Amino acid sequence: MPRHFQLTAVLVVSCLLVGCGEKNDSPAAAAQAAGTGRGASAGGRGGRGGGGGPIPVTTALVQSKSIPVTIPSVGTAEAQQTVQIRAQVTGELSAVHFVEGQEVTKGQELFTIDPRPFQAALSQTQAVLARDTATATNAQAQRTRYEDLYKRQLISRDQYDAQIATSDAAQATLEADRAAVETARLNLQYTRIMAPITGRTGSLGVHQGDLIRANDTTPMVVINQLSPIYVTFAVPGRYLTDIRRYQAQKPLTVHAQGQAALPPGAQPPPPPVLGSMPPQQQQQQSTQAKSAEAAAGILPGLSESGRVSFIDNAVDATTGTIKLKASFDNKEHALWPGQFLQVTLDLTTEDGAIVVPAGAVQPSQSGTYVYVVTPDRTVEVRSVVVLRQQGEQIVIAQGLQAGEEVVTEGQLRLTPGAKVTTAGRGNNPEDPGAGTGNGGGGARRGRRGQGNPS
Repeated sequence: MPRHFQLTAVLVVSCLLVGCGEKNDSPAAAAQAAGTGRGASAGGRGGRGGGGGPIPVTTALVQSKSIPVTIPSVGTAEAQQTVQIRAQVTGELSAVHFVEGQEVTKGQELFTIDPRPFQAALSQTQAVLARDTATATNAQAQRTRYEDLYKRQLISRDQYDAQIATSDAAQATLEADRAAVETARLNLQYTRIMAPITGRTGSLGVHQGDLIRANDTTPMVVINQLSPIYVTFAVPGRYLTDIRRYQAQKPLTVHAQGQAALPPGAQPPPPPVLGSMPPQQQQQQSTQAKSAEAAAGILPGLSESGRVSFIDNAVDATTGTIKLKASFDNKEHALWPGQFLQVTLDLTTEDGAIVVPAGAVQPSQSGTYVYVVTPDRTVEVRSVVVLRQQGEQIVIAQGLQAGEEVVTEGQLRLTPGAKVTTAGRGNNPEDPGAGTGNGGGGARRGRRGQGNPS
């Protein structure tokens, strides 16, 4: 065979081989290979998991109950009245009648400034008043005589007018003296400084023997009214319409909570992870946590209730929030000015709300969904519409009905149609998912459940 025919045959065979390789690398072939790999991997996991037995999960029942509609926020306690005490006269501080930090009542004497200079000034003005009173009395008598003489035409009109002016000047001087006496008497009263409100005093800015100046820039003491007290907080402005609507129906209640009181040097314990636990288990864990905190000397955090008393007249343009104030009786003085608090504003109570634990609702690209356990102990995916979340519970607007059973833990291992067994129900012969499987993990879980009386 000629050499060029041999070269042509080799090229044709090479082209055929390259064409076959390109067909095997198509997207459909790659997807089929990937699917085969996932199937083999799933088969391997199924073999390790007990030959496709039921998957253990934690479930909860969908409930229909009354649930409050609240708005959470962070607030700050502030005194309803804050008074800075300053002297209105200058003098030496002769006495302090309270201890800093003491509770004082309205009208209680706080300070005494040396009254002797002001008593002397009062006596002097009273003497001047007495002198000018005698002068004014004489001038009035002269005016009466001059008037009689003028009527009988024994004196001129000029003499009579001059006497009238002298009498009027004496009366004006008398009024000025009376005002001076009142001023001196008032200054003498200012030497005794009284509490204008009932409240708690702060630190002292002056001490006995100091020279006190009138209207000094530094206050002598500051008094804060603690009962009642305000708690100021802000909520998003989009809730303003709802707040006003519900406030028109009844006064809005506000709950303020503070942190637990720790002993010196102690660290706060981690909060209990309740999540989607059954209600009995949540209550048990909460009781155990409170007992442990009491044993460690941790006092429970304060909890007070008040009512909304003020809504600001404008929304803050920089934050988009509206400021509110709630008034608290604070009879035990649990709230303190400047204290940060967790605030919950109660708007109303929704009756017949469909509620599930927060752990039951799962997010996806197409929305939120839950796994619903059917009567044959298989699961199906159900799309739901979430209305809002209240703590560890989620209110469902659409997609579930009361009494249905949803999965709260173990969703990562589930696929639609998978059989499940619920925790604590593996030894129930009436449970369709109990003990099923090919002698794998499900059977072993059933045997362990039989050995546990709980």
